Amino acid sequence: RASQKSSAVAFDTLQPSRKWHWFSWWGYIGCMVLMMFYTTVGGWMLSFVVKMGTGAFNGLDSAGVGAVFNDMLANPTELVGWMLVVIVLGFLVCSLGLQKGVERITKVMMICLLGIMAVLVVRAVTLPGGLEGLKFYLIPDFGKLFAGATTAEQWATFGDAVYAAMGQAFFTLSLGISAMEIFGSYMSDANRLPGEAVRICCLDTFVALMSGMIIFPACFSFNVQPNQGPSLIFDTLPNVFVNMAGGRLWGALFFLFLTFASFTTVLAVFENIMASCMDNFGWDRRKTCLIGCVALILLGLPCALGYNAWSFIQPMGAGSTVLDFEDFLVSNLLLPGGSLIYLLFCVTRWGWNFDNYLAECNTGSGFKMPCWLKNYFRFALPVLILVILVQGL
Repeated sequence: RASQKSSAVAFDTLQPSRKWHWFSWWGYIGCMVLMMFYTTVGGWMLSFVVKMGTGAFNGLDSAGVGAVFNDMLANPTELVGWMLVVIVLGFLVCSLGLQKGVERITKVMMICLLGIMAVLVVRAVTLPGGLEGLKFYLIPDFGKLFAGATTAEQWATFGDAVYAAMGQAFFTLSLGISAMEIFGSYMSDANRLPGEAVRICCLDTFVALMSGMIIFPACFSFNVQPNQGPSLIFDTLPNVFVNMAGGRLWGALFFLFLTFASFTTVLAVFENIMASCMDNFGWDRRKTCLIGCVALILLGLPCALGYNAWSFIQPMGAGSTVLDFEDFLVSNLLLPGGSLIYLLFCVTRWGWNFDNYLAECNTGSGFKMPCWLKNYFRFALPVLILVILVQGL
């Protein structure tokens, strides 16, 4: 917000010595790598909206439902096709401009997302056995958190849980790769930044909690194991909707909700990619959209084809995929690493300097950033982020 620029030139604007100029490319690279696999996953969600809505899962047993997902992964034409839809739609919205495109479409999608989510939560918790799912989800079991034969194993289990939560915090807020920064550059100085940060984190956490209130009651109602990781969404939950009264509608709404949630991220990251290119190369918005669209289609092909035609590429060992490797780069390196560099830039005298950072945070009205946090920001927080970075690598 202080620079009113994308990360491509924000560092030079706030620190004219250009000591930090090299980091302007970190966020751009991070956003590109993220979209190289995120657009494929977004395509999965869009595909399942259509499959659910057209009754592709009707009459199938568990094996048949799983086969639909596996057949989709094995079909390069389908995967690349849906990836193309996500990329083209994303750049089409961004080409309309910030207010007429990104802001207008995102507002509509967020309102729809919250409305669909509210309907699905009510439906899920009123299913037979749904309350047991709520208890499993919302009542903590610290006995399991500290499970282990020895004290060391117990603390290792606890550490894994904390690390997973911290990593999710970086990913869900797109910290460290400038996707959040670009919207800060468009903000007015009417409100203080700590209050904005609190609102963003609360809304993000609210959506995550409501998602769990949809998934876990539904799983318990139909005796589906809730600990299956990513496959739960595409391989297991369709079984729930198949057996639910009106499941075709509820399933289509659920995957539409996921699509809206993912597409807001796509628009945010695309906007940062475009702003960086426009600031770095002087391109206009239309030219940037065309070049960005072509570039991401080409860069996204390895992920989409990594499940079928290029499945022989296993960068992280037998059974791994291109998506696994790209996700590792973003989640374990670029997000925490970028966050650490952002932090050091803001709080050290070699960067922007903490006093300047604090003054910008407290410009406007609302909740104020206390100055006694200075030493925490300068000394404790970098160590915490460094631990997360090392643990991930």
